[in-house]
Amino acid sequence: MKFLGTLSFVFLASFAAQAQSAATQWRITQPTWTDLHERQFGEFVTRIGEAVEKRQCWKVDNCLKSSANPYFNSDPAGLKYFADCADLPYYLRAYFSWKNGLPFSIVSEVKANLEPGQDPKDVKDLRYNNLGNYVNKRYDVLTKNGLFKNTYPNALEVLNDIVPGYTFSATYRMLGDVDQDLFTDFYPAKIDRNGVRPGTVIYDPNGHVAIVYKVADDGRVFYIDAHPDNSLTMGMFTPKFVRSRPAQGAGFKNFRPLAVVDAKLDSSGNYIGGKIIAAANTQLASFGLEQYYGTQPDPQGWSKGKFVVNGQTVNFYDYVRMSLMQGEQHIDPLKDMAQLTDDICVSLKDRVDAVEAARTSGVYLKPHPEKLPANIYGAEGEWEAYATPSRDARLKVAFIDLLNQTKSNIERYKKRDPAIRYNGGNLAADLFAIYAQKAQACQFSYTTTNGLTVRMNLEAARQRLFAMSFDPYHCIENRWGARLDQEMASCTDDENKRAWYEKEKWLRNQPERKYDARMDYTLDEITGPMPGGVGIETAPDVDIVGYLKSQR
Repeated sequence: MKFLGTLSFVFLASFAAQAQSAATQWRITQPTWTDLHERQFGEFVTRIGEAVEKRQCWKVDNCLKSSANPYFNSDPAGLKYFADCADLPYYLRAYFSWKNGLPFSIVSEVKANLEPGQDPKDVKDLRYNNLGNYVNKRYDVLTKNGLFKNTYPNALEVLNDIVPGYTFSATYRMLGDVDQDLFTDFYPAKIDRNGVRPGTVIYDPNGHVAIVYKVADDGRVFYIDAHPDNSLTMGMFTPKFVRSRPAQGAGFKNFRPLAVVDAKLDSSGNYIGGKIIAAANTQLASFGLEQYYGTQPDPQGWSKGKFVVNGQTVNFYDYVRMSLMQGEQHIDPLKDMAQLTDDICVSLKDRVDAVEAARTSGVYLKPHPEKLPANIYGAEGEWEAYATPSRDARLKVAFIDLLNQTKSNIERYKKRDPAIRYNGGNLAADLFAIYAQKAQACQFSYTTTNGLTVRMNLEAARQRLFAMSFDPYHCIENRWGARLDQEMASCTDDENKRAWYEKEKWLRNQPERKYDARMDYTLDEITGPMPGGVGIETAPDVDIVGYLKSQR
């Protein structure tokens, strides 16, 4: 009996191992991505995005382990559920492909486009190459046909290792307007509601990536993005995502639909062998280049192209919104104010979590390094994990955009622009009332060095905006731009750190992220704005309160 029991145990263990193996197998049962699959992928992303928006989850792992993910109950043990900003779109696409038996392929190596005669060694970082990149190799997820059995791809290997191993923001830095055998993962999206939809990716050439989860009826685009700590945040598409030369591939792009061809169908309905091909640009109804060149391109250069809606020339961001708007195209200045301040509020609350991570890690108690990273926006280690220069730059751009958009709406209203919809008697006063209400309602707090709670709101953050340190080695009070003596009393920064804080003011003044500039200066070397556009003397105007009061 003991011998038979041992055999039974061995059999059960073997059966369990086979079941586990089956659970991790990537079986291709649907060889072609269809429009239905694209809609379903978008719905999957929407579920995750709405859960983040409602704060039902806030990390990649707890979102994919929640009811927002309809596939979670079939997940095997060992899945890591981890993605940073560049990984997130690929991770969600790969996960959805696996769960639905669809093909998946990913760029595994990129190389830099070069100027004539340029040495490849001159390209310091593929993520920020001025001329963009091209695909040099690809990795395809395919089943291999063996002599005795088929070898299915291991989904855990793809999601845990392949996707994060091959993906970085350089894989997005290509336009994708030319069809070729080594195809790009993405194609540029036409700016309409078919082209920009849940599942569309937004690439910021300053090194950030997000994925759309909602396009509202008023044309506003909402996205989720991931961060190095596996956190997920949400936001609204605004000038935080900059335009740049077309070769860099900035803006809206969609995954290319894939298909397995020349494969054999086995008795279980799995496609074995074959190769993966992608839809050509000419086959894609949502392919479009107007986001780069405008609706009226200019032969003098891409940046001179005009965006025209209903006979009116508008900026790119208004063009996107009005092109995606349901119904008659117009701009509501009051709704603009509410939406833009809400978006800033979300960013401020996300910043609370980022700075709190630095506080709990204790990094701010360490001595300040002798020099800054080679580039503060693309660093590694503690700086990458706990500094906030990119996040803070986007926040500054958001406040600048709030003021600029408000000025534009008021000036257009004064000129009786038919696109501006307002029926009140004093636009500036009504805008001020909305800003004041939203700013007061946006309440958040941070924990000081000695564990006390400081409460703030959006207007307080605006006033401190260019005093808030991005440097993780500064005390938490300086991270939040403390100005009152009683608030600064608990700061433990020594004389050296205070000197660094003072010298970094020129970098704090700069909303533009300069990824290709040298920044590894020592304290003594920083004497003001440095070569290459590193730092500026005077902070940009973000005084929305002063402007609106002057207009009333």
